[in-house]
Amino acid sequence: MSKRIKKVAVLGSGVMGSGLACHFANIGLEVLMLDIVPFDLKEEEKSNPAARNSIVNQALKAALKSKPAPLYDKAFASRIKTGNFDDDIKKIADCDWVIEVVVERLDIKKQVFAKVDQHRKQGSLVSSNTSGIPIHLMLEGRSEDFRQHFCGTHFFNPPRYLRLLEIIPTDETKQEVTDFFMQYGDIYLGKQTVLCKDTPAFIGNRVGVYAMAKIYQLTAELGLRIEEVDKLTGPALGRPKTGTFRLGDLVGHDTAAKVIDGIKENCPDDEQAGTFEVPDYLNFLLDNKFLGNKTGQGFYKKTGERDANGRPVILSLNLETLEYEPSQRSELPSLKVAKQVDNLKKRIQALFKAEDSGGKLIRKSLLGLFAYVSNRIPEITDTLYSIDDAMKAGYAWEMGPFEYWDAIGIKTGIEEAEARGEKVADWVKTMVADGKNSFYKREGGVRKYYDITSKTYKTIPGTESFIILDNYRDQTPVLKNSDVSLHDIGDGVLCLEFTSPHNSIGEGVLSGINESIRLAEEGSWNGLVIGNNATNFSVGANLMLIAQLAYQGEFDQLNFAVNLFQQTTMRCRYSAIPVVAATQGYVFGGGCETLMHCDAAVCAAESYIGLVEVGIGVIPGGGGTKEFALRASDSFFEGDIQIPTLIEKFKTIAMASVATSAHEAFNHGYLLHSRDEVVVNVKRNIAEAKKKVLELAPDYTQPIQREDITVLGRTGLGALYTAANELKLGNYASEHDIKIAKKVAFVLCGGDLTGSQKVSEQYLLDVEREAFLSLAGEQKTLERIQHMLQTNKPLRN
Repeated sequence: MSKRIKKVAVLGSGVMGSGLACHFANIGLEVLMLDIVPFDLKEEEKSNPAARNSIVNQALKAALKSKPAPLYDKAFASRIKTGNFDDDIKKIADCDWVIEVVVERLDIKKQVFAKVDQHRKQGSLVSSNTSGIPIHLMLEGRSEDFRQHFCGTHFFNPPRYLRLLEIIPTDETKQEVTDFFMQYGDIYLGKQTVLCKDTPAFIGNRVGVYAMAKIYQLTAELGLRIEEVDKLTGPALGRPKTGTFRLGDLVGHDTAAKVIDGIKENCPDDEQAGTFEVPDYLNFLLDNKFLGNKTGQGFYKKTGERDANGRPVILSLNLETLEYEPSQRSELPSLKVAKQVDNLKKRIQALFKAEDSGGKLIRKSLLGLFAYVSNRIPEITDTLYSIDDAMKAGYAWEMGPFEYWDAIGIKTGIEEAEARGEKVADWVKTMVADGKNSFYKREGGVRKYYDITSKTYKTIPGTESFIILDNYRDQTPVLKNSDVSLHDIGDGVLCLEFTSPHNSIGEGVLSGINESIRLAEEGSWNGLVIGNNATNFSVGANLMLIAQLAYQGEFDQLNFAVNLFQQTTMRCRYSAIPVVAATQGYVFGGGCETLMHCDAAVCAAESYIGLVEVGIGVIPGGGGTKEFALRASDSFFEGDIQIPTLIEKFKTIAMASVATSAHEAFNHGYLLHSRDEVVVNVKRNIAEAKKKVLELAPDYTQPIQREDITVLGRTGLGALYTAANELKLGNYASEHDIKIAKKVAFVLCGGDLTGSQKVSEQYLLDVEREAFLSLAGEQKTLERIQHMLQTNKPLRN
């Protein structure tokens, strides 16, 4: 199918329906969201459109207020129109795609689809977001064109943030429809699309609920406390902080129990059916309506009290006594091991070998998982990578089940699983017997998977469009130090990857940037991408280094360090080759300054960008404050009042404003429409940045440093000092905040100049650096830095 989607109808406005409507608006679609007319309207309200649409309008209003925000930019809400099934269902005739998101009842879904079939245009796409009802059951009585253009499209909640999109065709779905959704979900919706068979709970929830149920079973068997298990099955295993029991509270125990029962009832041949027994302690929660976060208590209970350190007091359920108790500090050796090993693969191996009860939980749960997923092929999918993709994108696991198995070793997994009575599928044993000892391998920068049908390794479909730096580990880096690796990513393009803790920017990264640009200029390279595949592009400058120099009063060294940072960001802008940033996650402080000085940036939509230095008591000192002065100057025009623009730039820095999406970063001035772009799928950002380098390279001319920046001097200072005082009067700022804000103002205005004049970038960098150093010596700044290093939270003092 070559068609593009322009307008989509969302049928149902619950949490999921509203979230989907917002995400479709995020990517520029025109959205029509419909829901039922309230049953209890008074006679005089029955002809009132506002009353008739009250359910859908209230749902959208609630969604727009929810956190985390479902929209990239609040202005995108204008793309969503609302209505009701009775009055507006005919409007779906204009829609290219109709997605059903109503209550999980087959009879109601079939009623909705009967109306859709009556009003949709021929060839339009129709799908259901059901999380478990068999897709083929919804086709009864539908037209042939409907059947051919219908499939399941199962998004995970919240749809903006969770990357999994399961595509579930029926036997009657046209192949071109399936192919279209697989590609559209990836490129335009930013999702990891996974092709599923029409089996109960599809892939993500089938495996995810098994994993949860297995942990429930083992926790009671091993006598562990729930808070211990959540630590073991959270970041220690490369999984979210919610672990297992907090995840249950988040999902809702009524929902989890329903899915567990559904799998048990609808999968009679599942060899692990016994794992899906709802444990007594879960029945206790269900009987008492302790359903998790939505009822205020579940496995955990908030008391509303705070401890001596000001932290909320949260009680946990004792699974034996069924009483709520204060959380206890765990002394499990396995948890101590987890804290000592940073590398995830090595940590998994260490936890798997641990002999305490925590190690037994990890070992037994993983071995059960290995056996379970091996037997789900070909039942739920024909390819092992689909299971791994589903768990990583839907449950935010850093490793999928087969990747865990590779980390442990396939032979070890088979032997230990079967020694514990687990049944591993024959295809895995055949694979090992044929001398193939891993599910995945890398060749020539490409990741391949073991294909069960052909018994060979094949490239994972669709990944040709991604640049995943792990796939380049086998080739010798062009440059490497303790904080960076420089990769040849083909076509004469280099990619500089930060590898420092949290991708913080210190001496190693700065020297890496300078050396990478020098190598690119002196060699026959087309240009440089600065990017990585980590969760966060960069959290900013190495705060520990700044703290050490400031505490020791080594201001000459600190001046040297700040100057090096400034000259490095300027090197990104004034090099002889194009430099393009590729970002995702946190792009804070120095990371933002680096981005702003590149020739262009390709930012994943989920890039959270901001100059946050005020939070540690200083101003942006790597060229960020200078850059805002330059961008303000560039936006001035003949007859412009200028001051409002300056105040806007000032407030962005002084209030450490962080854009909650790449789209919002344009509003803050961190990104520019003239040079920067957004990609929805985070896995595509480096590949798109490479394309940008190749686009810029043929006619690239080394820029000349600017000497024409208009600053307003004392005229601007008066206005910005007044704005700073307004922040104080409004209780938005402390005394120290105001001192910092006035330093920001001083740089933006070019210092204490008698009036408006033109200055050079280097002049502004010198003023910026002097202001940074003066603040670094302040006691309250040192307190802020110390507090941030100790708690990872800003201090308001």
